[in-house]
Amino acid sequence: MNPLQVKTSIKPLELQHLLAEGAPAQLLDVRTPGEFAAAHVPGAKLIPLDDLNPGAFQRQRGSDEIPVYVLCQSGGRARKAIEKLERGGVHGCVLVEGGTQAWIDAGLPTERAQSTVLPLMRQVQITVGLISAAGAALALAINPLFAIIPLVMGCGLLFAGLTGMCGLALLLAKMPWNRAQSCGSCCEGKGGV
Repeated sequence: MNPLQVKTSIKPLELQHLLAEGAPAQLLDVRTPGEFAAAHVPGAKLIPLDDLNPGAFQRQRGSDEIPVYVLCQSGGRARKAIEKLERGGVHGCVLVEGGTQAWIDAGLPTERAQSTVLPLMRQVQITVGLISAAGAALALAINPLFAIIPLVMGCGLLFAGLTGMCGLALLLAKMPWNRAQSCGSCCEGKGGV
């Protein structure tokens, strides 16, 4: 059995060495098209987590002999993608530890496309800030009960920080401006796999 299939995670530098040596590998990025366009690992195929279909992916992949290295921004969505793929019968998935951000932080080569879309986390920050400021202003000017709005937003941030899952980010990722194929040819052929 291929030792790469036994491995469940890999550090970006180790993956880069394997790729440089010509080891067989398939890179799967499960972020949004906007995130992918901003920066991605060269050779990675984009299939957003919401569009990931394990059966179609396995048919396109063909064999479990080649490991699938799964990336997202920092690792959370990649873990979910691996669980989804494994439940669907896809084997040989390997988590890239720290995701694309760790790859970038390690100074490894990345591809970037011109994107007019703000990164998802900046969209979250702007939305939370705007809603919280509006709620606070309404609480001061109209009725103190409007203070519930910034309280809810703060609790949402606390939950996101503790669990690594941000409901607002998931919602914003589904918005049309984040789903547009803004990365050109690097996304072609994803075909709803």
